[in-house]
Parts: sequence; structure tokens; C-alpha cells
Amino acid sequence: MDEVRWKYRFDNYSKAFLVLKKALTIDQPSEVEKAGIIQFYEMAFELAWKTLKDYLMEEGFDVKSPRASIKQAIQMEVIDGGHEWMEALEGRNLTAHTYDEGMANRVYTSIKDVYFPLLDDLYQRFQDEL
Repeated sequence: MDEVRWKYRFDNYSKAFLVLKKALTIDQPSEVEKAGIIQFYEMAFELAWKTLKDYLMEEGFDVKSPRASIKQAIQMEVIDGGHEWMEALEGRNLTAHTYDEGMANRVYTSIKDVYFPLLDDLYQRFQDEL
């Protein structure tokens, strides 16, 4: 069941990730488009850490939180860029609780330049795993 669970979760992650990837191709997005990109990022990140959690559980690790899942995945070398993953988690937490145009612009830039490449690496890693 756990083996199937991470693959099912990865399927959902893939859908959210690909929508985010498409949204990031918008040249000079409007404020509303940036808000949508941030929302797509939140969905993709949430599914990313839950995919990691399910995968790690299949490997025999008991992780419950995003932070624990990311730390264990780094230790197992499932993902790289520990500092950036923790920054991505903080960015997701920040966007989920506040809205301010300046913050939205900073988070959008971080999504494009830092967080999306992490999600892309995870996507490629699990594509290869399948």
C-alpha cells in the first residue's frame, strides 16, 4: 500500500508541478498572475513534501512533518540543496499566511530562481525512479 501511495501522490505532484512550470513561462506576469503562480507553488510544494514523506515511509522511515521529511530525504540523498529546501519551506509558510505585494514579488522571484529548480529536480528524480 505505501509503495502505491507515493506513486499516486507523485502523479498528483506531477500535475501540480507541470501547471506551475507552464505558469512560469508567462513573460512579465501581472499581479494576479503572480498570485496564481504563488498558489500553484504552494500546491506543488505541499505535494512535493508529501510525496517525499510517502516515499520515505516505504523506505522504512517514520516522518510526519515537512521539515522532518526534507531532512531525512537530504540525509538519504534523495534530494540536494538542504538550505534551499528549508528556504522553500519557509517561503511556502510565509505565502500561506500573509499577502503583501512586496512580499509577493520577492516570493515570485524566489519561486522562479530557487524553488522551482528544486521542484524540477525532485520531479526528474521520481520520474527516473518510476
